[in-house]
Amino acid sequence: MKYLKAFGQFWYDFIIGDDWKIAAAVVVTLGVLVVAMLSGGFSDTALTLIGGALVLAAFSISLVIDVRKK
Repeated sequence: MKYLKAFGQFWYDFIIGDDWKIAAAVVVTLGVLVVAMLSGGFSDTALTLIGGALVLAAFSISLVIDVRKK
């Protein structure tokens, strides 16, 4: 059981890391891209650009939230 707990803690630290907001943004971005892909309205290039823009926007928002004055 100790090894199972250590395995779970490793993956939690690896995926979530220090900032849960970025991990959540990646999951939401992937969900949006899957829905857009299944709708069939976008080409592969457009989906790539949309995904990159969404991840960049999510990272920027997370950065602004973390460096703001409290």
